[in-house]
Amino acid sequence: MIQTVEAVIDASGRVRLLGEVTVDAPRPALVTVLDELAVLPDEATLLAEPTLLEDWARPEEDAAWSYLQPAN
Repeated sequence: MIQTVEAVIDASGRVRLLGEVTVDAPRPALVTVLDELAVLPDEATLLAEPTLLEDWARPEEDAAWSYLQPAN
């Protein structure tokens, strides 16, 4: 399965993934360097993400924002 994840490459060439990638063995990968500067999330944002994900995944949240979903 092909996976795409956002990443940042620092001035030393080190790649830092901003999302999770799951593989069962070493896999080849391609890196595309974009022209714009990276905007790094701050530590508080990264630490809050799991809690927000849990909160946003509730049925009540889906119902509250359902009016933004396209009609089937």
